[in-house]
Amino acid sequence: MAFEKIAFIGLGNMGGGMAANQAKAGREVRAFDLSDAALARAEAAGCRRATSIADAVSEADAVITMLPAGPHVLSVYAEQVLGHAPKSALLLDCSTIDVETARTVAGLASEQGYVFADAPVSGGTAAADAGTLAFMVGCDEAAFPGVEQALEPMSRITIRAGDHGAGQAAKICNNMLLGVSMIGVCEAVALAERLGLDPERFFEIASKSSGQCWSVTSYYPWPGPVPAAPSNRGYAGGFATAMMLKDLKLAQDAAAKAGATTPMGAQAEALYALFDRLGHGGKDFSAMIQMLRGRLDELN
Repeated sequence: MAFEKIAFIGLGNMGGGMAANQAKAGREVRAFDLSDAALARAEAAGCRRATSIADAVSEADAVITMLPAGPHVLSVYAEQVLGHAPKSALLLDCSTIDVETARTVAGLASEQGYVFADAPVSGGTAAADAGTLAFMVGCDEAAFPGVEQALEPMSRITIRAGDHGAGQAAKICNNMLLGVSMIGVCEAVALAERLGLDPERFFEIASKSSGQCWSVTSYYPWPGPVPAAPSNRGYAGGFATAMMLKDLKLAQDAAAKAGATTPMGAQAEALYALFDRLGHGGKDFSAMIQMLRGRLDELN
């Protein structure tokens, strides 16, 4: 199927870059957001401003949503997408939400004759802007080739995790792992500094030894070794602490419902919650290192 007309709903830090890459691929993008500023940025990136969600989806080949939380996703689909978009439109929710809501929306869509996929992302704002996100997809197997094609302008890799809800399950498990690993890296760098070891030299060692992980090699929390990391920009941009906290809460809620034991995930949630309450929810989650160093004053 040719995806020539895209409806994009939700133009925040992630959605704005994602919609822009759909337009850059030559697709006609009708974009909608409650923020006039976000809509203006989308227009500047080549998208067309829609007057409402119903207007955005009315002629769409694919509908892509990037919304804050489960209640928003359920409301938008139940009240403004289903019945307004053509039945032929592929529905793709790229938000990070709870598994149960994803499956509920999939059920509502199926009842009305639509094909739906949950397709949350990994990679942060830099990857959203660059079109190099990783998508974790929950959908019927037969629908996956179309999902992959629709997401291609925004994607570095698209993986089918399983049936409906599996994309969300993969995302919250992946981000719990990321949140835990970043705290470990921050602790290690802070300790290295206290022991008189240059944190940049520690990067040379950890990045080539058993401590190597994504939080070291791609997102090192100390300025210098990884030029693209938010640590070089005063921890601005990137993946906000408040968003990591949201994902960790989703993981802990899912663990409680599934009867799973996730003590490290629980501790990570507690630490990010503290950091958020101290007023740093807008900083990148790697800024956690400043709390562990006792240098929160450097974030102000």
